Amino acid sequence: MSNVSSESAARPLPLSGIRVVDFTRVLAGPYATMMMADFGADVIKIESTVGDETRAWAPPKAADGSSTYFSGVNRNKRSLMLDLNDPADHAQALELVSTADVVIENFRPGVMAKFGLDVDSIADIKPDIVYCSLTGFGAGAGKDLAGYDLLIQAMGGLMSITGSPDGEPTKAGVALVDVISGLNAFSGVLLALRNREAAAAAGDPPTPQRCEIDLLTSLLAALSNQSSAVLNTGVNPTRMGNAHPSISPYQLYRAADRPIVIAVGSDRHFVLLVERLGKAELATDARFVTNADRVAHRDALTGELEALLAKRSAADWVDDLAGAGLPVGPVNSISEAFDLAERLGLEPSASLERDGETVRSAANPIHLPETPAQYVLPAPYLDEHPEANWKEVR
Repeated sequence: MSNVSSESAARPLPLSGIRVVDFTRVLAGPYATMMMADFGADVIKIESTVGDETRAWAPPKAADGSSTYFSGVNRNKRSLMLDLNDPADHAQALELVSTADVVIENFRPGVMAKFGLDVDSIADIKPDIVYCSLTGFGAGAGKDLAGYDLLIQAMGGLMSITGSPDGEPTKAGVALVDVISGLNAFSGVLLALRNREAAAAAGDPPTPQRCEIDLLTSLLAALSNQSSAVLNTGVNPTRMGNAHPSISPYQLYRAADRPIVIAVGSDRHFVLLVERLGKAELATDARFVTNADRVAHRDALTGELEALLAKRSAADWVDDLAGAGLPVGPVNSISEAFDLAERLGLEPSASLERDGETVRSAANPIHLPETPAQYVLPAPYLDEHPEANWKEVR
């Protein structure tokens, strides 16, 4: 649970005074707006009469029966239910965006224009609006393609390099592309707000600031070294399980009772590793002297290391090797990972109260000691805040 000092709490948060009208649902957009809300933005979540789809994505459920999926990305927001096909609700939406600094949406291209809520229409009533759109494949030739995380993982190449060499392509264990895209949207909105601020300071006439994020190029950028390898060599990588294409030893290895991860990225660490394992001569073996040698002879090296690791338990090896400064660790469950972060003093979770129950979520990972993230509101019930059209910013 995050602890906020009274001194820090008295300071305005970085996004205090910024109103965000949030037309997003599911994960990428809500993740971005939650990041903004944690740092003080007044986020008003506009929901249809059935609400965000993830309200119904359960199990698992919290103690109050609500979806843990929804609550994980919607804290610190207010919920306002509007039917944009209803004239009165549509007028309320227009009134609300006229008070906004940021509008963010993840409908298919063209939907917001149908309601007169696209960037050009809003600019008529709020000329300096920051307008962020999230799509799966962009607003051009890919506008009609559905932007689901699993689909992007498949079509964007991630599944082609994830999984065992002799198994089927495998998705990541979380909707990773949505999370990455949400972080890109968060960053893009901050850049656009900075552009707006600089234009105002220069005396330029107000103009809308557009931020466009698509899941496909978000993934391609996040593929990082793999994308660079393909673009510069023309060779597509293949699935390697837990092995790394460019580093060895850097994967999962079996100890006597369970596997551990060894992530050695330098010759110096390799020398130390084999010394601690009791076979220092491996460091001078012609097959393993340099990282390039070790990558070329990966299977042989794996056999050597696992023969040594089989002599002791994973816990013993982790204590010994990590204690010597080597990058070695167990494969934790998520609860074990939270326990580790707690032991390290990282305050990895946030707690809020709702109807006598504690609602927990992963804490905001951006640490600003002078103006830390604050956790004020649990994820809202549908239409919990019909007063959200007030002129005053929360």
